[in-house]
Amino acid sequence: MTDQPLEHRVEIAVPPENEVGAYAGFASVWRTQDCFVLDFATETRPPEVSEDPASGERFVHVPARVVARVRVPPGQIWELMKALEQNLSAYERETGGTRGNGEG
Repeated sequence: MTDQPLEHRVEIAVPPENEVGAYAGFASVWRTQDCFVLDFATETRPPEVSEDPASGERFVHVPARVVARVRVPPGQIWELMKALEQNLSAYERETGGTRGNGEG
């Protein structure tokens, strides 16, 4: 018998009602003492120019709604960052795209 730890094989099942997924054009990341929180959101109406009542400063107001909130334990964040980097690099190799602006 060996003292080596057993390999972990996680089987991920997606419930049928979530298979299509949700589109999110924005993401916000924040944290608590126990986890990182990823809020994924999408616009609910077209952006509109508004004015701050206190300062009079004009700005573009983008109304958005969270379509998914995911809480990730701190120990998983490194794995998530590595997976994102690997997939972004593969995407760039396949499409010739650059980060962020879509220009090749």
